Amino acid sequence: MRLSPRTIAAHLKRGGLIAYPTESCYGLGCDPRNRKAVLRLLKLKQRPQHKGLILIAGKYAQLAPYLQPITSAEQTALKNDGARAITWLMPAKPSTPRWLRGAHDTLAVRLTAHPEAAALCNALNMALVSTSANRSGAKPARTYAQCQRLFGKQVWVLPGRVGKRRKPSTIRAWMSGKIIRE
Repeated sequence: MRLSPRTIAAHLKRGGLIAYPTESCYGLGCDPRNRKAVLRLLKLKQRPQHKGLILIAGKYAQLAPYLQPITSAEQTALKNDGARAITWLMPAKPSTPRWLRGAHDTLAVRLTAHPEAAALCNALNMALVSTSANRSGAKPARTYAQCQRLFGKQVWVLPGRVGKRRKPSTIRAWMSGKIIRE
């Protein structure tokens, strides 16, 4: 059953969690502005808050509320790097909540090129928390059925196809370009 963007948006606004296909696995997500939802997601995943989370978006404007401003050329580079599944650790605005950035002054962000994940963000007109759909340390779910078995009714699982990547996104530091995770 396919859910409308309006139905998904209402679920997220109420603090609901969703699982959705991304480049290499299903992502576990929620509305990044909803503290209770983020804390529920962290508890469900058994992930410590100090590590921070990744936000994905279909376009830069969805990430802009969380980040220090960047030039239009940098926005284009960010979009091009999304096609290579690169997540950037970018300078966060001081107003960006700690429940998203953890113990860091940066925020992990990716302009996703995965067609379904990008379409979801664009239909909702917002960035989404995007962490792998698993318990910390376990293998990420790659299918709708695996997500349903793993999370049951605690998470709305959206149907779709995971991309062909076998590894999670590369994470790089924006200022230095240093690879944090390959």
